[in-house]
Amino acid sequence: MSAGEVILDVSRLLSRARHQTPSGVDRVEMAYARGLQARLGERLGFAAVHPFGNYGRLSRARTLAFLDATEARWASARGKGGPRPIAEVMPTLLNLLPTRPRPGPNAVYVQSSPHHLTKPDLVKRILAHEQARFLCFVHDLIPIEYPEYARPDGARLHQQRVDTITRFADSVIVNSVSTAKSLKPFLLAAWRSVDVRVALLGTEEIPHVAPLPSAAAERPYFLCLGTIEPRKNHLLLLNLWRAMAQQMDPAAIPRLIIVGRRGWENEQVVDMLERCPGLKGHVEELNGCSDERMHALLRGARALVLPSFAEGYGMPVAEALSVGTPVICSDLPALHEAGGAAPDFLDPLDGLGWEAAILDHARAGPMHHAQLERMRGWNPPTWHDHISILCDAIEALQR
Repeated sequence: MSAGEVILDVSRLLSRARHQTPSGVDRVEMAYARGLQARLGERLGFAAVHPFGNYGRLSRARTLAFLDATEARWASARGKGGPRPIAEVMPTLLNLLPTRPRPGPNAVYVQSSPHHLTKPDLVKRILAHEQARFLCFVHDLIPIEYPEYARPDGARLHQQRVDTITRFADSVIVNSVSTAKSLKPFLLAAWRSVDVRVALLGTEEIPHVAPLPSAAAERPYFLCLGTIEPRKNHLLLLNLWRAMAQQMDPAAIPRLIIVGRRGWENEQVVDMLERCPGLKGHVEELNGCSDERMHALLRGARALVLPSFAEGYGMPVAEALSVGTPVICSDLPALHEAGGAAPDFLDPLDGLGWEAAILDHARAGPMHHAQLERMRGWNPPTWHDHISILCDAIEALQR
């Protein structure tokens, strides 16, 4: 790669210093930090819009120590869903106060999260201060394409982010061909020719861990990962499990473990989780889960279930397949990119189809064994390949 500094914005990770467990966006920013550090060494600088409000450069040594501490917290078996006390986080924030940028020649500013993209004037000032070209990662355009699945102001805010990207970005990395197709009309409308490259999100190496010493190991269980929000379609699963509870011998009903924090506009799902007697003993909700426990759950599940109405990529699909766990998921283009031909793909409204697939996998039936055979031909996407595509894009901007 040509000489020139690369500035990675880690605003998202710093803003989430109180959180015990990571979101998918958090993991991507961490993967960018680790991957670029391994490739670029001293050429990589860190910056952030600090929670106190000002933008600037961060100490390399202190940022790397912060990343180490963050990963250790995520991996800890003591990870909880609730936020850490402000008093516990304050020393970290004070230790990472930003300093004034010192721009160098041929710099590229990289942002992998949507953290402050709703503020175009701020992004414009950052690029001017850094005298840098702008490379941005785009996760999805779901709030614009499916506003009914977003918060009430989600479409407006995401439109602001996309406007910032189409106005200022010199290069864009997207997580799937599906996301690239969604972004293309906005770039065309802005009359901008921007280098867009597809780089599938990598799967992390998941260590072998001991099975969970709990009821989850006593009968087959299915795992659903993701924030509890309308587009994830948890309601389908809960209705299926309630129906099984009404029709089947309790001992023959597989378990469902839902891992994810409670999001927005999910009153029906929450009501069922808290008040439906038929789900008791069959459905477990985990709001916050350490990496160690997550790895054990993922490896031990009979299958991952993901009945989403919309996805930008499908990281849980790739992570499950990477450890040999079958997947039952919605028939969406982005999930085909994540899982290839391996998963069982179903319409997210096909309740009878989902019930049949879940019961087949629970009994290790023909569908289950057929998928295990298909999984032999599936190769997991890697962060090494993703970072290679990213570095190629950076190099193209620095020529």
